[in-house]
Amino acid sequence: MPSALDTPQGAAELAESLLPPLGNRWLHTQAVAARAREACAAVSEADRDLLVAAAWLHDIGYAPELRDTGFHPLDGARHLESLGAPARLVRLVAHHSGAVYEAEQRGLSAELAVYEREDSPVLDALIFADMTTGPAGQSFDFDTRIDEILVRYEPGSEVHNAISKARPYLGAAVDRTRERMARQPR
Repeated sequence: MPSALDTPQGAAELAESLLPPLGNRWLHTQAVAARAREACAAVSEADRDLLVAAAWLHDIGYAPELRDTGFHPLDGARHLESLGAPARLVRLVAHHSGAVYEAEQRGLSAELAVYEREDSPVLDALIFADMTTGPAGQSFDFDTRIDEILVRYEPGSEVHNAISKARPYLGAAVDRTRERMARQPR
């Protein structure tokens, strides 16, 4: 077990111990971590390692051995909590990419509410990294990524309904991150 889960290296090691058998999910995770590194200018210097660590760990709840509720943000957060990961990292994983919307669809709002959502540049940048990266690690613009999700999941499914409702929230987070990145000197 990595000793420093809130560092990019420790988070990458944990992700690599769980996700490679999932193929495209592993490709996606690696690309989201790379995208998060690109977005580091949108967050304070003190939060940059946390952002990249959260990007590495955002989808670990998909690992079959961690599956409990079947809702990957919650399953991932619970696993990180069981490993003694810092609470802020656990909360970022729990709430990545509008998880509250899907929790509502799945009847898991109370379970997710255990982890307080922070509305911050770090969560925005994590959403940016995930919502501009395709399922096999492709670089997508936001609308293409959302449309891809809506095609991949059947209309009426929990994910399709949640992403449809979350689109304005997610788009605003992506826009805020782009604005923060643009304000930073290169």
